[in-house]
Amino acid sequence: MRSDRGSRAPLGLKIAAAAGLLFLHVPILLIFAYAFTTEERSYQWPPPGFTLQWFAATWNRPDVWQALGLSLRVATISTAIALVLGSLCAAAVSGSRFFGRETISLLIILPIALPGIITGIALRSAFNIADIPFSFWTIVLGHATFCVVVVYNNAIARFRRTSGSLIEASMDLGADGFQTLRHVILPNIGTALVAGGMLAFALSFDEVIVTTFTAGQQQTLPIWMLEELVRPRQRPVTNVVAMVVVLVTLLPIVAAYYLTRDGAEIAGQGK
Repeated sequence: MRSDRGSRAPLGLKIAAAAGLLFLHVPILLIFAYAFTTEERSYQWPPPGFTLQWFAATWNRPDVWQALGLSLRVATISTAIALVLGSLCAAAVSGSRFFGRETISLLIILPIALPGIITGIALRSAFNIADIPFSFWTIVLGHATFCVVVVYNNAIARFRRTSGSLIEASMDLGADGFQTLRHVILPNIGTALVAGGMLAFALSFDEVIVTTFTAGQQQTLPIWMLEELVRPRQRPVTNVVAMVVVLVTLLPIVAAYYLTRDGAEIAGQGK
């Protein structure tokens, strides 16, 4: 029987796929185009002219650098927390069987399943009850709630595809827990952790809703962009910053994709 795997897709399917890609990505391309426009306060198509002056204007805005630095610090620390907690939770849930294991797994992924506004309100209420003032660390804690889930999902999927006989063989050969972690576990789950960390960083960097409820008077880069759009002064500057956000979040996502696409070939399992 002849397989249809190598057959070409119908023309209608190709057109539908192209239309879907255009619908998703044309608005992003418009942001790039308007970052070079000479018109300051309105959007026209086609743009009346192209200039690089807004890149210089953005470079000289101290509020942009301050917001960018805050976003990078928050994303970095939130990702570090998520890598530790997410990998430990994944190891505990996948490595042993106990009553309520699936319930615990559901509770771990619940923060990313809930609407962001619910998570934000819950965190704000908790901080108010505990009399914790809004600061850099309240933003980090808010972002860590969903970053942990991203790392957990990547790590537990890799743990479940890793043969448990490898760990047993390591122990039988006299390796202690640290040696087994270093030479057996980490080589098998390392790319999943890196991919999860990159995705967590990207999500934290462009988070708006949870940040709104946990930041107080501080401005991360997405919050800065939102306020600039509400009170427009130099709209192309906002588009230049949006380009930076797209690039900063796109690169980790692409890297995570290439790190995990071959993740099915795990040591200890046959092809």
